[in-house]
Amino acid sequence: MAGNDRAPVVSGADVGDAARRRNVPGAPQPAAPVAVEKPQPEDNKKAAKKGPSFLDILDQSEWIIAPIVFTLLAFFTRFYKIGLSNIVTWDEAHFGKFGSHYLKREFYFDVHPPAGKLLVGLSGYLAGYNGSFEFKSGETYPAEVNYTFMRQFNAFWGAVCVPMAYWTAKELRLRRATVWLVTLMVLCENSYTTISRFILLDSMLLFGTVATTLCWAKFHGQRHNSFEPEWFFWLTMTGLSIGFVTSVKLVGLFVTALVGLYTIEDLWRKFGDTKMPLTVLGAHFAARVVGLIILPLLVYMLSFAIHFAVLSNSGPGDAQMSSLFQANLRGTEVGRNSPLEVAIGSRVTIKNMGYGGGLLHSHVQTYPEGSGQQQVTCYHHKDANNDWFFYPNRRETEYDPAEELRFIADGSTVRLLHAQTGRNLHSHQIAAPITKADWEVSSYGNVTIGDEKDHWKIEVVSDAASRDRSKIRTLTTAFRLKHEVLGCYLRAGNVNLPQWGFKQIETTCTKENKPRDTYTHWNIEAHTNDKLPPGHPGQYKSPFLKDFIHLNVAMMTSNNALVPDPDKQDDLASQWWQWPILHVGLRMCGWDDKIVKYFLLGNPLVYWGSTAGLGVFALLVVWYTIRWQRGYTELSDNEVDQIHYAGLYPVIGWFLHYLPFVVMARVTYVHHYYPALYFAILTFGFLVDWFTRNQKKVAQYAIYGVLDATVIGLYIYFIPICFGMTGPNKQYSYMKWFSTWRMSDA
Repeated sequence: MAGNDRAPVVSGADVGDAARRRNVPGAPQPAAPVAVEKPQPEDNKKAAKKGPSFLDILDQSEWIIAPIVFTLLAFFTRFYKIGLSNIVTWDEAHFGKFGSHYLKREFYFDVHPPAGKLLVGLSGYLAGYNGSFEFKSGETYPAEVNYTFMRQFNAFWGAVCVPMAYWTAKELRLRRATVWLVTLMVLCENSYTTISRFILLDSMLLFGTVATTLCWAKFHGQRHNSFEPEWFFWLTMTGLSIGFVTSVKLVGLFVTALVGLYTIEDLWRKFGDTKMPLTVLGAHFAARVVGLIILPLLVYMLSFAIHFAVLSNSGPGDAQMSSLFQANLRGTEVGRNSPLEVAIGSRVTIKNMGYGGGLLHSHVQTYPEGSGQQQVTCYHHKDANNDWFFYPNRRETEYDPAEELRFIADGSTVRLLHAQTGRNLHSHQIAAPITKADWEVSSYGNVTIGDEKDHWKIEVVSDAASRDRSKIRTLTTAFRLKHEVLGCYLRAGNVNLPQWGFKQIETTCTKENKPRDTYTHWNIEAHTNDKLPPGHPGQYKSPFLKDFIHLNVAMMTSNNALVPDPDKQDDLASQWWQWPILHVGLRMCGWDDKIVKYFLLGNPLVYWGSTAGLGVFALLVVWYTIRWQRGYTELSDNEVDQIHYAGLYPVIGWFLHYLPFVVMARVTYVHHYYPALYFAILTFGFLVDWFTRNQKKVAQYAIYGVLDATVIGLYIYFIPICFGMTGPNKQYSYMKWFSTWRMSDA
């Protein structure tokens, strides 16, 4: 009977379960299978010929076509009419000049690391420029300076930010329409277009910021493929990007901090995974130390090594470096023919060995408060007021330097007589003008008038050329000057005097005895003494690591000293609160009707939309946090992950790039906001993507269509400020929406 229970076997094609099911009396019978007509050979040929439609091909190739189109548009907007203005515009006066120094190989000093300026110098070299132009602000470029090419070289860095923004948005798993919106906002951001079209560092800084963000996103995307070749590749690229952006401007440290926070979180998660072997955890830690700390540091140091190697001639920045470093520059006067050993009667200049330290200096002007005696400062520029004579102390009345040669050694007590005014280096129990905890240092009396408060004891710290401390030597000996009566030490920190002291470095006598405080260390930079034979102290090299640290500390201290001057009005400066709301712009040149004018101002939708997005994101996080606390589990793990990495991290990036300018005292301008703006754009893109993800297609098309059209429309509306405004200013009054947008008035 078993065989009767088996369903009938159907020969030919299998048409489904209906053919295998046994007929049961009273049960509804399945419908008879519909006969399907077999396609004829001719129909097969037609189907094969038809294939995927053109729209299907476009859809499948979007990942290739879209970035190509956006890149072409980026290069057009950044390059179009880039050479229209033939005058030195805004900070081209600074960075073009630095490029000239590289071409002439003259050492200079600036508050920014050298990578970006090296690239400016490279652009000049490729343009056939010889470095002879002075780049004075507002001056017309001579025919021999191919400024158009140099600007195009800079514009390249700004243009490639656009396709990188596309890939970043895609890597953050935003939908295609959102990826296009984010890319359009970067492409059609007027301030990004304008800033990229001149010989400045900002386009390179933006490139480094966007590139680091892209590499971080790519590396995050490989988190499930640890130690695979692609994982190592994006880890390495992230490290290289960090090294590059920090080598252009120290602002690059902010995006470095973003990657650092991600890395700490990532390692902390791995640390909490008890199933992960400790060897694997250690490998993760070591890979990140090498890729995200050591590699960027090596790139950063390499930029300085190239900087020192190229700038082998003496130049305007010599005084910021150590005396030994200067002595090895071609064409320098430091150490040239200076006697090696210093004696009583020697005429010297004395340099402070603190980072960025200047030369011991005095002038006829007196302190307006305190003792009212002659000021003593430190000064970076070389002049006759830096010269001092070593004189015997007042107890050695029988000693005559003209008759007897006596070398200065460790423990010698001497006087220092100012060569120009004949007064003694002096200190007394009067508070210093700024650093009240220290004693004031002044110039007082003369060769015969004075007291024991003119006495200073030599304490040798080290010598780069010898262990023999019996004599102090030009350039190589580091020593301290201890006040014999008060027991304090001559010190020149990083405090600048007010305008009455010509903004020079305050020099005091500190009561604290800190032998390792380099601001109390001094060396002889220049030395003349007819009784001593000329030496060659410049034969000793200054170590690279010491020069590297010295220059970096000098850069940071000088950058912090760029505070607003209350005695001067800076019409270009702006406040941090004005940037996110697009309250002000910036005139990049003169505003005469006869010249081409450029105005730094952003796309209103990009600025206002991205700023509002930051507030909306905060409300979104609060909303979901409250819902979670109330027990709702409406978000999947993937959605939480998306909020975390595509939303929260861009917001953190914005804060890291914005808040430092809120707290710092230095003078600020609108372009300082541009790296932060990029993260605000990513945040805005995330929010649009999030709130439209469950909307109907029609609503999505409408929202994205309005946003895209508005971004493009406003960009075109304000495009004259990017490509250059020619003719009378009044014809551009239509763009002046607010009185603070000073693009049309005189």
